[in-house]
Amino acid sequence: MQAGSAEQGLTLQSLIRKWAGLVLGATAPGDIIIGGIFPIHEDVDKENNSFGPQLQPCVRLEERSLVRVLAMINAIEIMNESPLLADVNITLGYRIMDSCSDVSTALRATADFTQWTDCYTRSNTYGQPVMAVVGASFSEISIAIARQLTLKMIPQISYSSTAVILSDKSRFPAFMRTIPNDEHQTAAMVSLLITYGWNWVGVVTTDGNYGQSALDHFVSQASEKGICVAFKSILPQSVTSHDVCSAIMQTARTICKNPKVQVIVSFAKPTHMMHLYQELKNQTLSAGQNMETMRRVWLASDNWSSSSSVKGNITLEDIGHIMGFTFKSGDLSSFSEYLSRLEAAGPDYIRNNTFLQEFYMHLNASKYSGETELVSEAVNRLREHTHAGTIFSVEMAVSAIAQAVVSICRSRDCKTPGKVQPWEVLKALWMEEFKFRKNSYKFDSRGDINLGYDVTMWRSDGGNIYVHNQIISKCSNSCVPGQFKKTAEGQHTCCYECINCTANYYSNNTDMDQCLNCDINTEWSPDGSSSCIPKALLYFSWQDGFAVVLLIFSALGILLALLVSALFLHQRDTPVVKAAGGPLSQVILFSLVISDISAMLFVGRPNSFQCKARQVLFGISFTLCVSCILVKTLQILLAFQVDPEMQEVLRRLYQPYIIVSICVAVQAATCLCWLLLKSPFNHVIRHPTTLLEDCHEGSYLAFGVMLGYIAVLALVCFICAFKGRKLPQQYNEAKFITFSMLLYLISWLLFVPVYVTTSGVYLPAVEMVVILISNYGILSCHFFPKCYIILFKKEHNTKSAFRKNLYEYSRKNTDSVSVVTNCGEGNSCTSFPTGSIKHCLRRSTSI
Repeated sequence: MQAGSAEQGLTLQSLIRKWAGLVLGATAPGDIIIGGIFPIHEDVDKENNSFGPQLQPCVRLEERSLVRVLAMINAIEIMNESPLLADVNITLGYRIMDSCSDVSTALRATADFTQWTDCYTRSNTYGQPVMAVVGASFSEISIAIARQLTLKMIPQISYSSTAVILSDKSRFPAFMRTIPNDEHQTAAMVSLLITYGWNWVGVVTTDGNYGQSALDHFVSQASEKGICVAFKSILPQSVTSHDVCSAIMQTARTICKNPKVQVIVSFAKPTHMMHLYQELKNQTLSAGQNMETMRRVWLASDNWSSSSSVKGNITLEDIGHIMGFTFKSGDLSSFSEYLSRLEAAGPDYIRNNTFLQEFYMHLNASKYSGETELVSEAVNRLREHTHAGTIFSVEMAVSAIAQAVVSICRSRDCKTPGKVQPWEVLKALWMEEFKFRKNSYKFDSRGDINLGYDVTMWRSDGGNIYVHNQIISKCSNSCVPGQFKKTAEGQHTCCYECINCTANYYSNNTDMDQCLNCDINTEWSPDGSSSCIPKALLYFSWQDGFAVVLLIFSALGILLALLVSALFLHQRDTPVVKAAGGPLSQVILFSLVISDISAMLFVGRPNSFQCKARQVLFGISFTLCVSCILVKTLQILLAFQVDPEMQEVLRRLYQPYIIVSICVAVQAATCLCWLLLKSPFNHVIRHPTTLLEDCHEGSYLAFGVMLGYIAVLALVCFICAFKGRKLPQQYNEAKFITFSMLLYLISWLLFVPVYVTTSGVYLPAVEMVVILISNYGILSCHFFPKCYIILFKKEHNTKSAFRKNLYEYSRKNTDSVSVVTNCGEGNSCTSFPTGSIKHCLRRSTSI
């Protein structure tokens, strides 16, 4: 340990008396002198109203800064004992001055540094040139002295000045620091606020360069992340200013008036915070409120995050939670040993350190009278203000300067005055790496060493204190998914109203600025939705109960037609089957099977083939059916026509297969033109909440022509059959044809208005029902009576029974058509000749 030679018997009291006439500082000789600027006092006494320039006395000794001074002294002494300096045969000295937290005082001290470089004498230890400066603490002081030191290019390394402006090397080329700048600290604060979801905060800062710089960067970074600053309270930089009390009172009132602001970011000084907490307590109690209303979450900057004195006489439970950002720390064992040596050395060690002398004097003025007791208390007080982060930064600065000097002195004799210049030390600091505690470091292009920050949580009773997520610091409650934020004009973006998203819009996250729109082609959403709902795809499905019923009827119709066809084939030589049309009956049954199959195509998810096939298949098959029935109707009229001339005309026109072919060909041509020009297609009808997949007929004109053509054929059948309704009962098909065609016409006439006015899933079912009614009408009227005779009235299905029935019909007609008149008075009596009856009988028998 370095110390001035102490006189035997020198007492602490005598040293303190000598201190009154000395300039405040700590010095030690060496080949290379390192300067130091530390805020040993919090302020200067500004009560002097003199206009003349004079040194203002410093007031309010700050113990934590004294610890930093001792950390620098310890680091220099360790370096002097290291082999690194022994190899180049030099020692380091120091000249540490007090800035008194005042720019003017700091400038005077810096002026002494620059003047001594010009006034060096070997006999005066205070006259040695200063090769580098460690400090200052506050950014506003570092900015001021950096401009002055730049004139001589004396390197300056700060251990706690974090203002971003100091990274501008065009203005401060000789300034460096062993800590990151405020950009990183404010970014870390913003990141912490985002983590806990706090977006409504207050800021307390000072009006100096550090406070303004930190405030500007914090507000800028916070606004980018959606964090709003509810209020900004700026306190005077000087803790002894006349305005500081009123500013603290106003700040406390602002905090109390903003209960929603539960998180406050502070870049103030420790003394400011101590008075602010006390004022908050006073105003809370004066308002008759519970102390819990005072509780907040405080984000402390590196300016006061490790200063326990801010609590004063208030408990941490009343203050709330304090989360501090501190510089990266290191091992304190070396400094702890130094304090132990300081305690063991007693008063002999404070001779060249007027800061310690003043500190001892303040302690001596209280209850401590014995020297041993006084020194022990002093060291204990210093241990309480030992903060690893700041000490680590100070020691790193000393180590960097020492290694830069060694790199220069390896090639020259540094003991000779003037052999080393400050700008050479600056160049070495910029260009070379240095080692500190087994790690290598190098100043970046902005002169900073960014090691990051540690986040500390203050503890009140030795246990851990956790910040719970229940702490809410928001102007407005979060908008839940399904809502969006609506901000009134002129308000903070964090103060908003939550509005439900309208239909077909959604928000899937909290606090969204606007709702997202659904793809209305495939999705939908009701009011206040957090997601889109896929539109349900609807069609006449196979699983639909109504569709199952209709399919059963279709399948039953096919089965009945096939059974009837088999029965007619088996009984094809019987009079009933021949009277039913013979081969034409098989064609009719085949067309009914195809028609039932076409009805099945109306069920299921539509596709292009299905849409085209179902209408065309029905149109052609049912046209074939009605054409065959028309031929049967003409056959009946021909068989029982008594007018010879009309009978001859009908006989010539009666060409069954040609008539059927022509009728079907006309319908086929209509359908072909429909398919070629404007064929049916499947399409999707978009409703608000559903998608209806259906077949579009392409051309409703062609659809109407196809149905109208069948209707015309059915109408002709109906008229012709109506004329032959009085034929023999057992073999008379005219009545059944009349009824079936009437049923067909009525059902399709009802279909048109229902089809036009119906929409939705069951529209295909409407046409399917009508088709089945038509098919079952023909099957029931044309074939079921014949089947009944074949199966249950076999005695009527013989030629003899047929002739007997026809003979009785002929006799009945002869009696009914004979006209008997009174012949006595010139009147005549006429009757149908018997030949006509015989001809009719022969014709009927041949059918």
